[in-house]
Amino acid sequence: MAEILTISRHMAIVDQAMAHYNALDADAYADMFAENGSEAMYRGDVVREGREGVRSGMKAVFAEFPENRAEVLQSFELGDRIVLHERVYRSITATPFDVMTVYSFSGDKIDRVEFIR
Repeated sequence: MAEILTISRHMAIVDQAMAHYNALDADAYADMFAENGSEAMYRGDVVREGREGVRSGMKAVFAEFPENRAEVLQSFELGDRIVLHERVYRSITATPFDVMTVYSFSGDKIDRVEFIR
């Protein structure tokens, strides 16, 4: 009998958020976050605070880097967290960089994303 693989609820949320990110849709990306959700450096400073901070911050990133995209190289689920290994391309000519992102959740919304570079 073939094994049926199912995607978890949290992995599906992250997949959808990444699709919005790669479509350069800051509004749809930010709407995936809890009202008080944030993006931060790992165990460090918050870089975008609150859903509206994520929205305005990502609009600025996408305006500065209109060819921006991220490729998910690996994904892991550990308890109620999702960890991605991403390769980020700011432009077609820029050297890409790798980042690990750790997602935590509040219900069906992203509560926090921490970046490890």
